Amino acid sequence: MAITIKILPHAELCPQGTSIKASSGDSLCEALLEHGIAIEHACDMSCACTTCHIIVREGFNSLNEMDENEEDLLDRAWGLEPNSRLSCQAFVAQTDLVVEIPKYTINHAKELH
Repeated sequence: MAITIKILPHAELCPQGTSIKASSGDSLCEALLEHGIAIEHACDMSCACTTCHIIVREGFNSLNEMDENEEDLLDRAWGLEPNSRLSCQAFVAQTDLVVEIPKYTINHAKELH
């Protein structure tokens, strides 16, 4: 069953916002990348950074539970909210989603620090 993921407008990655389709079991990061939304994923989706941080505006409770490693990493994410997830660790279930990609990420390599 295809799930609809609505991505709210992001100035660089998705200026107009868009809706994409994903399959149950896909990570949100994979789904975004497959549809041309170049969300950062500096650790190659290994749950070792926070660059793929997203905020789930609708459908948060349908996602898989966070493990301790993701929770610890999220504490370092810019713009953390109660419904924040790392998109590489959040897997689509059976519910449509609305997600927001934060304006900033903490990516030391990109920022040349």
